[in-house]
Amino acid sequence: MATTKTTAKKPAAKKTTAKKTTSKKPAAKKRIDWGNLPFGYKETSKSYVANWKNGKWDAGKLTSDHTVTISECAGVLQYAQTCFEGLKAYTTEHGDIVTFRPDLNAERMENSCKRLEMPVFPKERFIEAVLKTIKANKEWVPPYGSGATLYIRPYMFGSSSVIGVKPADEYQFRILVTPVGPYFKGGVKPIKVRLSDLDRAAPHGTGDIKAGLNYAMSLHNIVDAHKCGYAENMYLDPATHTYLEETGGANIIFISKDGKLVTPKSDSILPSITRRSLVIVAKEYLHMEVEERKINKSELGDFVECGLCGTAAVISPVGQIDDHGKSIIYNGGKQEMGPKLKEIYDTLTGIQMGRLPAPEGWVYTI
Repeated sequence: MATTKTTAKKPAAKKTTAKKTTSKKPAAKKRIDWGNLPFGYKETSKSYVANWKNGKWDAGKLTSDHTVTISECAGVLQYAQTCFEGLKAYTTEHGDIVTFRPDLNAERMENSCKRLEMPVFPKERFIEAVLKTIKANKEWVPPYGSGATLYIRPYMFGSSSVIGVKPADEYQFRILVTPVGPYFKGGVKPIKVRLSDLDRAAPHGTGDIKAGLNYAMSLHNIVDAHKCGYAENMYLDPATHTYLEETGGANIIFISKDGKLVTPKSDSILPSITRRSLVIVAKEYLHMEVEERKINKSELGDFVECGLCGTAAVISPVGQIDDHGKSIIYNGGKQEMGPKLKEIYDTLTGIQMGRLPAPEGWVYTI
């Protein structure tokens, strides 16, 4: 197996600065029971919409109309020509409203669009639209300490009619936002997952882009997993079913017995922005050694901690993986996040919430 080992020499905190500002007057908030929000959709004040027609994007605008009207023969309905992104806005302990690394979401959506033969929404316009949409919904950004955040969903789809198998001629780019509660109610508890016999992606397919069709492929399997008492499916590489890849909606990270952070490397998994950020935090803030490499399923028992990482929960600790009757237990079976993952989690969320200095360019203040 090809192995890359990297040990950071300097903490990022020494070479970066945190933007620490204090708002003169905090933005008024909606009268909502922020502490009891579900992780679900709630219509807010404004969405953003831009249309691609005759080979170019229009100026784009904020809108209070949250409905989408398209042809019954639209490309998105016929051939699943759609992709999306996900990020969040937070209220920091200083009272600022910020969002986290939207430039990487813009770059990942660009890659998705290119693979799906969709027009690219320019990176600078993407970032500007995200910031503008958050600003238009400031009263919906949950207050600091509530445990809630503003979830941001940029997405694009083929809007013109297509009956032959080909790309659409017209597209719509939209951003919706919705306040959401913590992904896990009642605190973070270790979850149980299973190794899957099915695949979420094909070799040399679309597993590395955030296309709607990838998530449709995993729906039957996740419903079945829930029926069987599992929170998620852990997928193996689609070519050989030998190496670990990711779950239906998150990347995977492990902690080895000697304290390394180890994460799967593959061309058919989504490059999670959260995972990439956790890797930098581990290396540069916590001075951990990091390995990004192929991980054989036979190695599952060699790790002491396991977690799933993504925008929704940052890190979801895995307490148990079932491999066709064989169970692998992590963190000694304790009903809590393991110590190393907790340290990494606390550091990244500290950066996001303004409690710790952020690497340059990570945090955008609205």
